[in-house]
Amino acid sequence: MVRSGARHDHGPGPAPEALRLVEVTKSYGTGDGCVTALDGVTLGLERGTFTAVMGPSGSGTSTLLQCAAGLDRPDSGIVRVDGTELTGGSETELTQFRRGRIGFVFQQYNLLETLTVAQNTVLPLKLAGRRVDRKRARETLTAVGLGDRLGHRPGQLSGGQQQRVAIARALVAEHRVIFADEPTGALDTRSAREVPALLRQAVRVHGRTVVMVTHDPVAASCADSVLFLADGRLAGRMDAVTERLAHLGDDMTARA
Repeated sequence: MVRSGARHDHGPGPAPEALRLVEVTKSYGTGDGCVTALDGVTLGLERGTFTAVMGPSGSGTSTLLQCAAGLDRPDSGIVRVDGTELTGGSETELTQFRRGRIGFVFQQYNLLETLTVAQNTVLPLKLAGRRVDRKRARETLTAVGLGDRLGHRPGQLSGGQQQRVAIARALVAEHRVIFADEPTGALDTRSAREVPALLRQAVRVHGRTVVMVTHDPVAASCADSVLFLADGRLAGRMDAVTERLAHLGDDMTARA
C-alpha cells in the first residue's frame, strides 16, 4: 500500500525531501524487443527546488517523470514523494495520493473544453472532495495573467494561456510537488519563455517543488539544477547552470 516513509514521521507537514528514487528500473517489451527505459536510477530532490531533466529522445526522461509521479509503476526500486512511498500502492490509493499531493503540467494542457477557465482551475479540488476557495482561484488566475479570462473556455485561449490555466490549477490545489512534461513543447517562442518563469515563481513564491522534463535549454535555464539522462541512467547533474544554458538557448535561437 502507499505508506509514509521515515521522513514523514514529524507530522502532516511537508517532508524536507520532495522526491527520492532508489535503484528504480523500468523496461518495456520482452525478449529481443525489451527496452530498458530506466536502469537503476537513484536520486533525491529537496523540497522547494526547481529541477529540469534533460536527455536525448529515448533516454528515459518521460519514463522517469511518469514513475516518479506514480503514473507508471517501476519494475523494481523505491519511489517516495513528499515522504510517502508509492511503491506497491493500489491504483485507488495512488489516485487519491496524486489528487492530494501531486500537480501536473503536460505538453497537452488537459483542460475540459466544456468548462470555463475558472471551472477547470478548481476541478482537481472537486474531484478530491476538497473545499473550493473561489476567491483564491481568482487571485491565482490573476497572478498568472488570466484575471480577465475567468469565463472563457479553452478554445477561446491561446496555447500559452491554456498552459497558464494548467499551472494555476496546480497552484490552487496546493500540490506540494508539480511534475511538468515538456510544458513548452507546443508553444510559440514567447509563451515558451513565460511558462518556465511561472513555474519558477511557483517555487520561489509558493514553496512548491517542480520537476520539469524538457528539451529546451532556455526553459531549463529557469531551473536551480539540471539532471541529464542517457540510456536510462543518470549521466550527470549540473547546478547553477542558468546563465550557461540561457546563453546556449540564445545562440540556438540566433542560428534558427
